[in-house]
Amino acid sequence: MSYIAEIPYGAYWSTPFCRWQGSFSNLHSLKFAAHVIRAEMAKRDMDGSLLDYGVLGTSVPQQHAFYGLPWVTGMAGLDHVGGPTIGQACATSVRCMLNGAQEIETGQATASLIIAADRVSNGPQVYYPNPAGPGGTGKTENWTMDNFGYDPLGGHSMLQTAENVARDYNISSEKQHEVVLMRQEQYADALADDHAFQKRYMTLPFDVPRPNFKKTANQLTGDEGLVASTADGLAGLRPVMKEGTITFGGQTHPADGNAALIMAAPDKAKELSQDSSIQIKVLGIGQSRVELAYMPKATVPAAQAALAQAGLSIEQVDAIKTHNPFAVNDLFFADQFGIDVADMNNFGCSLIWGHPQGPMGLRSVIELIEELALRGGGYGLFSGCAAGDTAMAIVIQVVDRK
Repeated sequence: MSYIAEIPYGAYWSTPFCRWQGSFSNLHSLKFAAHVIRAEMAKRDMDGSLLDYGVLGTSVPQQHAFYGLPWVTGMAGLDHVGGPTIGQACATSVRCMLNGAQEIETGQATASLIIAADRVSNGPQVYYPNPAGPGGTGKTENWTMDNFGYDPLGGHSMLQTAENVARDYNISSEKQHEVVLMRQEQYADALADDHAFQKRYMTLPFDVPRPNFKKTANQLTGDEGLVASTADGLAGLRPVMKEGTITFGGQTHPADGNAALIMAAPDKAKELSQDSSIQIKVLGIGQSRVELAYMPKATVPAAQAALAQAGLSIEQVDAIKTHNPFAVNDLFFADQFGIDVADMNNFGCSLIWGHPQGPMGLRSVIELIEELALRGGGYGLFSGCAAGDTAMAIVIQVVDRK
């Protein structure tokens, strides 16, 4: 099938991603997203009056986040734009895209601004009152660290879900490390010629604002805090879990950043596009949930559902992106689809540039669009897992507009 909603070419952007406790660690993630929206829409000379709906995706609460999407769009000078705030951990971006597309599909909107923003740094410390507790004492939660390490349904960590898949499918540390080195080489292609690929959607150098957003604190030339792995260095790492396979080198790092993307009905898509001769169609969106404590497996049925809705097979797909918090994810995905693990994640992926949860999927879809544009068009697939052993996937097509 094909959704009514299209993605106007160039009507999207992402900040660089910064390793947690880096240059974005003191920026309120929602204020930061609004700041970036203003700048990027002005850069593209976009008419904000054409937007009539918005979706905010976020997974780490910030002060006043109760006001959600209307607050962000109001700060961005789009105070006529309303809509919901959605969170599905690392599947947040595609979930938001589905919501935005559905509003257009039903005629309730004609142009949706999809915003995803998270600051994993300095996560909130939440206190839950319990007047019936001893002395009235309540419970506390470190929003970020406690949820990384504990799924309340099974009592296991996210790392354990990947180890379960590695164990059942004989995925060794050595295989994982080979994928890490391969993904680094692919990411290096995005940095070639002074970040030419990334500059297709990212403003570089990037001015990092001060927390009051009135002056510039420093300037970034690209993603911050990345650690370059070597074969010898990876070989010397021990698994994080006893008798496990996953090392610190075989997994991604938490990060901060934001991204945004517009979805619109065809006429508005042409008007909002930076090149109206390029058409970006949304052909299928899928979701899945697999058995408890096997999160990396969820990307496969989600991708299968999106491909089925699009009426395509994996062999017809020209470019594939995945969210890979663990190298295990890509090895399992490639094995199940019978494809070469090298034929995925050109120009970068979350395994390398980091894991800011909400915006991770939007950046992946944006890079997928640009990869297909460089190829002269074709079909693209993105699939990413999320907490709770879930995943979402999306199939797009880049073609010449008739």
